[in-house]
Amino acid sequence: MARATVIPFGPQHAAFLEPVNVKLVLEEEKVVGAELNQGYNHRGMEHALSLDYKKSQYLCERVCGICSYHHSSCYCQGMEAIYGVEAPLRAQLIRTIMMECQRLTSHLLALGHIAEAVGYENLFMQCFREREFVMMLVNRLSGNRVHYSMNVIGGVKRDVGPEQVKDVEATMKEVRPRLEELQRVFRRDSTLGKRTHGVGSFPKPAAESWATVGPVSRASGIPRDIRQDGFAAYSEVKFAPIVREEGDIYARMMVRMDECLQSVDIIEECLPLLPDGPAAVQVKGHPTGETFSRVEAPRGELMYYIRAKGALALDRIKLRTPALMNVPALLAMLPGCQLADVPGIVVSVDPCICCTDR
Repeated sequence: MARATVIPFGPQHAAFLEPVNVKLVLEEEKVVGAELNQGYNHRGMEHALSLDYKKSQYLCERVCGICSYHHSSCYCQGMEAIYGVEAPLRAQLIRTIMMECQRLTSHLLALGHIAEAVGYENLFMQCFREREFVMMLVNRLSGNRVHYSMNVIGGVKRDVGPEQVKDVEATMKEVRPRLEELQRVFRRDSTLGKRTHGVGSFPKPAAESWATVGPVSRASGIPRDIRQDGFAAYSEVKFAPIVREEGDIYARMMVRMDECLQSVDIIEECLPLLPDGPAAVQVKGHPTGETFSRVEAPRGELMYYIRAKGALALDRIKLRTPALMNVPALLAMLPGCQLADVPGIVVSVDPCICCTDR
């Protein structure tokens, strides 16, 4: 039997954009065990969000820069439930369009990092090139590239006019064939396939046991997608969860790639549905009540628990982010793999340490 060696992977590592530590137990080049250490990026966001419910709609976007609009939408959706109001359909459709734009930017970021982790630099640059088209569109719609700051309790504060609708249509028309070409590369490239097929295997029973969410669970055969519950305006559009059975890096990669094209479909379907009328309703007084709010963020189910007792400060706010559910599953994916495959496996779960540590 080979002598076991412990190698620290992170918290500072070229494959990580944020600090997380994975201690790998190796026998020669094979990983036989792993230990996960987190908490390097803790900021006390839950306490900060409880201080002023009016300011929290902006602060919650700062939990994570990659899925910031989903955090804001989830928070405002929960506060609207406490107030007993419903955002106008126009606002719900705008939220849906913006969430799908952010899903595109998030998935293309993850796909680019997977390509980079397995040594495919050119594909990494192609993913980021297509992502930039959507980033520029979002900047034109919201005035910001990262934190959109479009939501308010009761709707959206920044409407989408006829010229902007044409801009979205033109951008989606331009982006679609580019995404289809990327899809062909991810699907057919033999070198990429050798680095991803059967690597980081995570079968359906393991996904159920670890309670993973989002693309990680759907890549392991679990057809769970919170968008099917119809929050925002998802009840107005037709789509089905994209599911694969392989449960490896390739499956997680292709679920995200296929969801990019699905996001384009949803955006194009939402645009003709935009009705005339206001984009927000007013709410008055301090909130009283409690609620759970859920949205399907790019990495999976994002949940906010909010409790208010009629004061400016919320009594309690609790976040459960999708990365918090997916990152620990690395402990099941890593044993049995080769050391060279570790970066690809880690990046394939799209870890967000800002979300995890909060």
